[in-house]
Amino acid sequence: MYTADPAPMVYGDTLYLYTTHDENNLKNNFYTMLDWYVFSTKDMVNWTNHGKIFSLDDISWADDRAWAPQAIERNGKFYLYCPVHKTNGGMAIAVGVSDKPTGPFKDIGHPLVDEGDWNDIDPTVFIDDDGQAYLYFGNPELRYVLLNEDMISINKSVGVKKIKMTEEAFGKGSHDTGTTYGEGPYFYKRNGIYYMAYAAFRQGKNIESLGYSTSTSPTGPWKYGGPLMTEEGGAFTVHPGIVDFKGHSYLFYHTGELPGGGDFHRSVGFAEFRYNKDGSIPVVPKCGRK
Repeated sequence: MYTADPAPMVYGDTLYLYTTHDENNLKNNFYTMLDWYVFSTKDMVNWTNHGKIFSLDDISWADDRAWAPQAIERNGKFYLYCPVHKTNGGMAIAVGVSDKPTGPFKDIGHPLVDEGDWNDIDPTVFIDDDGQAYLYFGNPELRYVLLNEDMISINKSVGVKKIKMTEEAFGKGSHDTGTTYGEGPYFYKRNGIYYMAYAAFRQGKNIESLGYSTSTSPTGPWKYGGPLMTEEGGAFTVHPGIVDFKGHSYLFYHTGELPGGGDFHRSVGFAEFRYNKDGSIPVVPKCGRK
């Protein structure tokens, strides 16, 4: 089974890992992705596959591209944010709701974010200490909305806000914005520092690595922290997910290194790492590499 786009969530004494699913048989030699899965562990060694928890069949207004999700809990409910291709064209962000972290999830019946452009992909969600929830997303730009407390609607008076794509914020790179930022943001907070990890295009590189930026505010300004993981891995894409679990820090990602793997047949991995004393992150080797 091929999985990609890992999004870890800790709830109680369990780590839940939400992923996309690369189908064995490709359509049009492109990403063929129809549903989302979740796996869980209590010790990072033994994993349970809870199976398919949400699919394009559950979203009446979508027809393709079940891409990178992220889940979060609030007030006893679980919310799964997923980019999909609409039946009438374009990408948008869907939301599934469940009473359990293992689903099944039920679609809210309409897009949460739909700007009519390619940018509405790869949502990452975070609830700050003051209760305000943020949903970041985007390729090639990083954008965000403020979520209302119900987690299934946005603050329309604020609307969609665009982050300034500067070299200071995301480093000099070879992507459309001239920075390293490409897609796949993953937003979290640790010890008072806001982190934005993402799939990156470093100068002179034409496949994705991982990079990160930090801020003292949930809305920036962001400051480039450097590369997080280099390009080796056998797939054009990579996608970060970072979490602390039972006293250890882990970086999740995907590669094309399983038998039969490649750009459209990816597999999730993870590596343990340690933050530097100032909160910065060293380059993390892929599992099994030094």
